[in-house]
Amino acid sequence: MHPGGPFWQSRDLGAWSIPKGEVRPDEEPLGAARRELREETGAEISGTFLSLTPIRQPGGKIIHAWAVEGDCDPAAIRSNTFAMEWPPRSAHVREFPEVDRAAWFLIDEARDRIIQGQRGFLDQLLQRLGGDPGRRTPD
Repeated sequence: MHPGGPFWQSRDLGAWSIPKGEVRPDEEPLGAARRELREETGAEISGTFLSLTPIRQPGGKIIHAWAVEGDCDPAAIRSNTFAMEWPPRSAHVREFPEVDRAAWFLIDEARDRIIQGQRGFLDQLLQRLGGDPGRRTPD
């Protein structure tokens, strides 16, 4: 998913992310992940979830992720919004979508587009599915 808002609008490579958010005190991490996906995209996902090893982001946050086989139309994404002052110091508060677009990518392109701190999830998934995370596919 590509983050919404003015800071991200002109960034593409290294800007995409998995849905993520805070785990509430009454939630399990997988439940929080499913809630965040629903809030950020409008999508409901079910199936057998493959837990990936959590990754510590460069800023120190620990991110949990799961893989699941399913079907989701990127054109059908409907994101919640957030409010922020824009332009800065203008006293004008505007609403922006939390996610401004979604797409499916082949693994090599996904590796180029996802933020650096989450690339390890792609490598884990490839390894778990029997691929070689160090090998890029030929053009």
